[in-house]
Amino acid sequence: MSLAKRFDLVIFDWAGTMVDFGSCAPVNAMLEAFTRHGVALTEQEIRRDMGKAKKDHVRALLDDPRIAAAWSAANGAAPSAGDCDALITILGPLMRQQAAQASTLIDGARATVDALRAAGVKIASSTGYTREMMEPVLKSAAAQGYVPDHLVCSGETPQGRPSPLMIYKACAELGVWPLSRVVKVDDSEAGVAEGRAAGCVTVGLAASGNGVGLSAAALAALPKPERDARIAVAAKALYAAGADLVLDSVADLVPALERYCASSNA
Repeated sequence: MSLAKRFDLVIFDWAGTMVDFGSCAPVNAMLEAFTRHGVALTEQEIRRDMGKAKKDHVRALLDDPRIAAAWSAANGAAPSAGDCDALITILGPLMRQQAAQASTLIDGARATVDALRAAGVKIASSTGYTREMMEPVLKSAAAQGYVPDHLVCSGETPQGRPSPLMIYKACAELGVWPLSRVVKVDDSEAGVAEGRAAGCVTVGLAASGNGVGLSAAALAALPKPERDARIAVAAKALYAAGADLVLDSVADLVPALERYCASSNA
């Protein structure tokens, strides 16, 4: 079956999905932003709410009891809305810098997009980054041949992930419906929950994404049993968030969708 007979649109996330294998750029930026206020975060704490709009992500971190206590100890008062705004101000340039350095397309991303377009499927994208944060990423991706038909950034809908509003915005502006003819591809649990809430066919990416949180080289360097175990844990979390399919990376998407279309349940 031609993919276009079943789907009109695929919406891709960015970090951990199309660029930045391991979704490391936002972790590094968030670590630095909080360090400048005297608070040391763990990578696990940061990754817990990955995929949300960056302001929502910062709020979630400041609401964490351990982090709030560390903030109070370092800054003399409990974290406030003003502190959240100050962190976002710091985070903007840090995110641009980190994202620009991690903007190489993940292996197979360009070929996947080309195959979908050749089949007549539109390509959109959404992200927890603001449009300002995305500028260097968009420029780099375009130079590598990836220019989605539509982009929705953090702050451009009344709510971010896991609400489905970014997906609704893309579909409305591209004239795509019903939502059952849309595929959402994301590496984060929040992004998978977003796709589920919208009623899309939702695909999680385990190996390349936030759940494993390692660069391609670092992941490949692990002993196979450890590598497989870490991918399995990430996949389980994505299925629990509502994914219909979970793959290692975006390189596996087209054959997986073809199998999905051919199945009796599609």
